Amino acid sequence: MPRARGGFKTRRRRKKLLKLAKGYYSARSRLYKAAAQAVDRALLNAYRDRHNKKREFRSLWIIRINAAVRALGMSYSQFMNKLKNMNIQLNRKALADLAYNDPMAFDNLVEMVKKGNAQ
Repeated sequence: MPRARGGFKTRRRRKKLLKLAKGYYSARSRLYKAAAQAVDRALLNAYRDRHNKKREFRSLWIIRINAAVRALGMSYSQFMNKLKNMNIQLNRKALADLAYNDPMAFDNLVEMVKKGNAQ
């Protein structure tokens, strides 16, 4: 009985993987085994870094809010605590965007929080 070589399905599976490896350097884009290893690693890194990106952005937002609030004589933790107590529900992303793109509005918000009257 002759040896069964890779047929249609095998070729299709390998072509799909080589398509994912398109743009990789040298053998990683041309040879199946090297491409399979490179694609596996790339997909693992992509999965991990999608989650790390969320962590890094939250950290960036906190840094921006802290810098803007300290310039106005308050600490980040005091500011966030007073916001929560005043039931102002702005998330860190919105606060950081406000501090970065519209400092005057952010200054008004900080002054309102310092006085302690929500309206």
